[in-house]
Amino acid sequence: MRGHGHLLINTPEIELWPGGLLRARSNHDARALSRARHVLRRKRDGRFLAADLPEGLLPLVHRLIHEDGIGDALDALDAIVEYRREGLLRIHELPLDRIEERLSALGLDCDGYEARTGLGLIAEPDRLAYAGVDRFRRPLWLHPGAARAWSHLHQAAVHDGIVLDAISGYRSHHYQLGIFERKLARGLGVDEILTVNAAPGYSEHHSGLALDIGTPGEPPAEESFEHTPAFAWLRDNAGGYGYVMSYPRDNPHGIVYEPWHWRYAAK
Repeated sequence: MRGHGHLLINTPEIELWPGGLLRARSNHDARALSRARHVLRRKRDGRFLAADLPEGLLPLVHRLIHEDGIGDALDALDAIVEYRREGLLRIHELPLDRIEERLSALGLDCDGYEARTGLGLIAEPDRLAYAGVDRFRRPLWLHPGAARAWSHLHQAAVHDGIVLDAISGYRSHHYQLGIFERKLARGLGVDEILTVNAAPGYSEHHSGLALDIGTPGEPPAEESFEHTPAFAWLRDNAGGYGYVMSYPRDNPHGIVYEPWHWRYAAK
């Protein structure tokens, strides 16, 4: 971690992004974001809520004070000096108290799901390390151990003539809920979705330790990745950097084979 500009501060409903990493969606936002030290971003839909400017907080939505979780976000902003001082040395987990309520709204029974899959609820960390950008030029956030290991893994692959790219890293509970809601809206059933996606709250991506990996010219998150030199290199070398493949064929969790999904297990 080299400076606070590489730190994402995470609260249950709102993320505090360092300035300079988010793309503005309007001229008004562009002016604010160009000067922002931090940007408060709603996790549910990615809406920019406020910009932390040198002269004070600039709301980017009406009735900012009534936003869900704004108190926690403002407390985190007030403690920004402490976050900078601690950096990524002291990482705490966010509470899980609201995820069961959201799962119930999807018709999911936590106890039954856990018994059937062997998966457990996974908390989000309260801060994450900037690990560069992914294939789509989006900021990539990971747990600091996973970020360091990914950097070393990527460099070692390049040395051996292999190009790896990140497809996806940290995902919030809200993001995973959005995946389910969009698929349900397309007419898919919950059981069908669960063969491809872990239930919200149970994805390894929530921890910042999981990374979907691809290689140029290969579609993202497809089983065909198994037949690439990149996968062969990962199979032979990833373990030396602390990464393991989470969902091999016939895994006990009932999730489809995912040769692209790797988890940092040496935290």
